[in-house]
Amino acid sequence: MSNAAISVRGIEKSYKDLHVLRGVDFEVEKGSIFALLGSNGAGKTTVVRILSTLLKSDAGTASVQGFDVAAEPLRVRESISLTGQFAAVDEILTGRENLILVAKLRHLPDAGRVADELLAKFRLTDAGSRKAGTYSGGMRRRLDIAMSLVGRPEVIYLDEPTTGLDPEARIEVWDVVKELANIGTTVLLTTQYLDEAEQLADRIAILHEGRIIANGTLAELKRLLPAAKVEYVEKQPTLEEIFLTLIGPSAGKDAAA
Repeated sequence: MSNAAISVRGIEKSYKDLHVLRGVDFEVEKGSIFALLGSNGAGKTTVVRILSTLLKSDAGTASVQGFDVAAEPLRVRESISLTGQFAAVDEILTGRENLILVAKLRHLPDAGRVADELLAKFRLTDAGSRKAGTYSGGMRRRLDIAMSLVGRPEVIYLDEPTTGLDPEARIEVWDVVKELANIGTTVLLTTQYLDEAEQLADRIAILHEGRIIANGTLAELKRLLPAAKVEYVEKQPTLEEIFLTLIGPSAGKDAAA
């Protein structure tokens, strides 16, 4: 039995004369983080929309948790959750109320307990009674991902989850993504940030002009390039080094005296 949570074979998609996907193939292993890396317009979001049953492909096949995306869309939707590029939280509701709302929509028993568990998991307990509109970008994104995990989906799609976030908030989201993999969730991450894919992904596929042009672990992708060369680089002194050298080691002692 295949260990692939997601399998994509020959997916094509066009909008009139615009060929967005030109035969995309990849697999995502269960419980792993798979990064689909590409610049704006490469087709990353189109892939996610097809795998989410929100869009039909023109050719090829795709399956999620063994369910065909085209033939069994309901079973696919029961297995997945999607977090888009912009947080889909209700800013008028508190963080806890947002989670309770989603839990009730999924017809889960004891929605309050579900909300409290997710608030704790995502380090939002202290902010749970505050309106989501008062949250920072990183907190809002953590809440958004927490909402995606209500009902414990086996597969989660994160479509450029750190777009527009500052560096500190990005690191917060990275920690959340790593935790998802630690608990066995399969993560399909689309991103245009090279460092994000490098930090998080077990495997990386590079999507360019509608085709996968490379697919492998970070180590495998590095081997596609020539071995690194060691070269002498002249290092110029910084202004701080010049300043400290000129004033001498005794200047700090004199100032203290």
